[in-house]
Amino acid sequence: MTKIKGFLLRILFTLAMLCSVAVARADGDVTFEIKTPLMVTAGEMFRVEFILENGKIENNSFKAPDFEGLDVLAGPTTSTGMSYSNINGVSSTTHTYTITYVVTAQQAGNVTIGSASVVVGGNTYHTKATPIEIVAQNSNRQEEAAVEQGNAVQNKVARDDILLRLNLSRSTVYQGEPVRASLTLYTRARIAGFEDVKLPSFNGFWSQELSTDDYALQRETVGGKVYDSQIIKEYLLYPQQSGELTIEPTEMTAIAQVVMQNSRNFDPFFGGGTEVYNVPRKLSTGAVRLTVKPLPAGAPASFTGAVGDFSLTAVEPSAELKVNSAATYTVKISGTGNLSFVEAPKLELPSSFELYNVRSTESIRSSAAGTSGYRQFEYPFIARAEGEYDIPAVKFSYFSPEKGEYVTLATNALRLNVQPDGSSSVATTAVQVLPGVSKEGVRQLGSDIRFIKLSEPALRSSAVPLMLSNTYFVLLLLIVLLFVVAYFALQRRIRNNRNVVLVSFRRANKVAVQRFRIAEKYMKEGNRHAFFDEMLRALWGYMSDKLNIPVSNLTKENIRYELQRRGVAESEAQHFTDIITRCDEAQYSPAESVQMEQVYADGVGVISHIESVIKR
Repeated sequence: MTKIKGFLLRILFTLAMLCSVAVARADGDVTFEIKTPLMVTAGEMFRVEFILENGKIENNSFKAPDFEGLDVLAGPTTSTGMSYSNINGVSSTTHTYTITYVVTAQQAGNVTIGSASVVVGGNTYHTKATPIEIVAQNSNRQEEAAVEQGNAVQNKVARDDILLRLNLSRSTVYQGEPVRASLTLYTRARIAGFEDVKLPSFNGFWSQELSTDDYALQRETVGGKVYDSQIIKEYLLYPQQSGELTIEPTEMTAIAQVVMQNSRNFDPFFGGGTEVYNVPRKLSTGAVRLTVKPLPAGAPASFTGAVGDFSLTAVEPSAELKVNSAATYTVKISGTGNLSFVEAPKLELPSSFELYNVRSTESIRSSAAGTSGYRQFEYPFIARAEGEYDIPAVKFSYFSPEKGEYVTLATNALRLNVQPDGSSSVATTAVQVLPGVSKEGVRQLGSDIRFIKLSEPALRSSAVPLMLSNTYFVLLLLIVLLFVVAYFALQRRIRNNRNVVLVSFRRANKVAVQRFRIAEKYMKEGNRHAFFDEMLRALWGYMSDKLNIPVSNLTKENIRYELQRRGVAESEAQHFTDIITRCDEAQYSPAESVQMEQVYADGVGVISHIESVIKR
């Protein structure tokens, strides 16, 4: 028993000694060193690391060195680490604290990174000044690398990865029959925007553009390849002549964005480099032909060019009227077709009736299914002579493409009984219609003649004349003042509209908010690809409008530079480019490592902050 106790005591003593050794080694000497390459190529990005071992920086005491001759692209970024080793039974633990900068030198020569300092445990530690040799890059090799990089970028977008088509709902129609034309973009690449857009003039057609807001992105197979298809423009076309009509090509340049790995575009936060390139692709629909059949011969006299499917209703006046009383005959044409071209049917009235100008009202809706609604025509008239009159039926004819024939609709024939209005018989029997007299000026011809007074008139003014009065001069002064104010307001508006930079600056936030709303909709639908794509559009587009720099010329570096130049904090500018990087990675990463809600909140927050800082 005594031997066992002695053995256990020796084990405990040995463990205690080992622990004390480990603690002693963990509390080893404090070192502070610089780690950087001693030779780099001009234009190459490289790391400069300051490594502190077995110590903790006190009160943010780290002082950066002088980077004269170098451009600091990123930093400082900090990281901590710990290493453990056991050699011949002796354990040691080393704690490291690393401060990293990413720098580059644009010109060949020699530069020296100055000494950095840090305070640990009350003592100040310094790194040594380190010289670096910057060698010139081989120009031929640089050009070859640029050509290789350009070819690689171009090859990322095949010629048939972006297609533009003008799809017609029908290839053969009758004259006047509407056809839907959808301008559809088929893509297998991310599109940043369009340039040099040339839309057709639709010669030989009456065209009406339709809204495409409700069309969502769809997946379609074209030529054995799967594309994302989007209708970007849609029209209703009404051919105005028969024969084979040609719709001229729609042409535009689509800007595809390609993400490439690039060692020059180094990102210190993710340890690798990606760069976004804009690849232009010219697109054309080619000429599109449509066969238009003429309308058959033998059209009824009541046909005025209506094509479609219609119905006719009428609201008839009372069958009994008084002489010189007014009445209205109403005709309503409803249906689907070229309603905009429907004319008022002819209403035949006796010669003793006065027909005034026809009033029309309409409610027409245009959609992808065609134009539908109604047109209503009101025929106001006055019966000037008593008697019984027969009003013929109102006829309306249209051509039905489905039936391939003309269809005639008619209201009921009407018999009107016009009775005396109770005035003297002379007044009613003397009524007649005078040829050449305007109907608007005819009023009760049998009773509106008054006796003419032959004596000298005694006329006098019933009011003080306005001319040259006090009121006259006050009104004249007000008119002049309003003219001056309107003139200067108009001149200021013209100057502001000419200032493209100011207009773009003012609309930057508005456009970004609209895109954020679209991105929020995609986020609620769980559509990750569309969400991150719309977030990138919002961020790049906002910065392009705000800084007045084309999207094709924007990079993360010049965004950070321009934001800091305009008073935005360095951390906030870096945060903005971080969000862009996260969106880029989320688009091409199969894992859902990037949360849409966090990216959306960060994007809205950073733009709100930038908007409050950058003011004019």
